[in-house]
Amino acid sequence: MSNIDGNQRFKAKIGNKNYTFVGKSSFEHMKTVTDLMNDQLNKIKELSPSIDNDDAAILLAFNAISDQVKMQKN
Repeated sequence: MSNIDGNQRFKAKIGNKNYTFVGKSSFEHMKTVTDLMNDQLNKIKELSPSIDNDDAAILLAFNAISDQVKMQKN
């Protein structure tokens, strides 16, 4: 991870793809998010082995936004 204009560059492998994220979050935060995403993607794939990667990612995003909406209502 490197510092560019106050932003951090973080390289992550999510699923089977490599990504580079740029933002102000700490390395620890980005690592935690990456680990949680991979854990949740693995759980989705275990529950639905025939699901493709794109659909698994959409389901993960849907679940995350759903959780966010529930928390905002409280």
